[in-house]
Amino acid sequence: MQRRIRLGMVGGGQGAFIGAVHRIAARIDDQYELVAGALSSDPARAQASGAALHLSPDRCYSDYRAMALAESARADGIEAVAIVTPNHLHAPVATAFLEAGIHVICDKPLGISLAEGQALAALAGQKKLLFALTHTYSGYPLLRHAKAMVEAGDIGALRLVQVEYSQDWLADAIGAGGMSEGNWHNDPRKAGPGGVLLDVGLHAYHLAQFVSGLTPHAVLAELSTFVPHRTLDDHVQVMLRYANGAKGTLWASQVATGCENTVRLRLFGSKAQLDFDQEQPNELWFTPQGGNRQLLRPGRVDSAAARHATRVPAGHPEGYLEAFAQLYLDAALRIRALQAGEPVPEAARWLPTVVDGVAGLAFAEAVLRSHADGASWTTLAS
Repeated sequence: MQRRIRLGMVGGGQGAFIGAVHRIAARIDDQYELVAGALSSDPARAQASGAALHLSPDRCYSDYRAMALAESARADGIEAVAIVTPNHLHAPVATAFLEAGIHVICDKPLGISLAEGQALAALAGQKKLLFALTHTYSGYPLLRHAKAMVEAGDIGALRLVQVEYSQDWLADAIGAGGMSEGNWHNDPRKAGPGGVLLDVGLHAYHLAQFVSGLTPHAVLAELSTFVPHRTLDDHVQVMLRYANGAKGTLWASQVATGCENTVRLRLFGSKAQLDFDQEQPNELWFTPQGGNRQLLRPGRVDSAAARHATRVPAGHPEGYLEAFAQLYLDAALRIRALQAGEPVPEAARWLPTVVDGVAGLAFAEAVLRSHADGASWTTLAS
């Protein structure tokens, strides 16, 4: 019987939303045991946060560098680390743990510049370590089934890609200070050069790329900041051109009044259309040209990709936490394969990795250049 993978965490202390989500996701399939953390840079808060998670006091760190060194020196040290910090810390924290020989599971974005991402990809490759990126929506069974359908040619030659990620949590007026205390999303020193772009915009981009299998070669983009006193963009709209002649549109917004967390992908091929809305994650709509709209549901669709990502019988809903857990399961399969000197398991081949992170940062960099050039067509870096 395989033991659990020893997991550490940087960031995600008391009151942090995404840290708790990562911990739940890591537990769902019982592949990990959280044994160490640098949950805060404040020593007292780091200890209190660790105690709340039943971590040993000597494995509650306030400095991620000290944690990487100490854990790599222990016989029972962590084998993987989850990074759930603000954006600007992703690259330095990941670098410290890669250098220590520890696998990385990181929140998006990979970094705050394309150069940072490329350096991380090179280091992970040199160290032969897994670098997983938590693009959550790629874990849904029906989106994996949709990807399998596209690969099988079920929708024909892809012509149009439409992807949307809309929220309203930044739609309200803010004071002259920019944002509420403690919220780093409007601080370019912590968030990077993009607001919504490097947040949900990258989720939308990855989702379209993941399911379609296509990477745009050029973009025409406009960034907007609707709310006064905000420093970074809160809305982005992008036109996409693909090498095969397909066209696409991406819009991501955090000022879309009335939208909670609308993540929608529509693919139009020469034979059929696919339509997915993650607020209804157990529904994938398939409409053949000239035919009737068909509802596909997990537990009923038949593909290895969907079966691998489905945990419960048909009619029992699975959602965001299970999709997140799928990434942790696939990461565990890859880590165990690396430890055994075996190839990547077929079931885990669709896990988002550092390669996807670099692609996302290349997209963001092209969007920023396009906007700065007056919304001109801009080629993505290769």
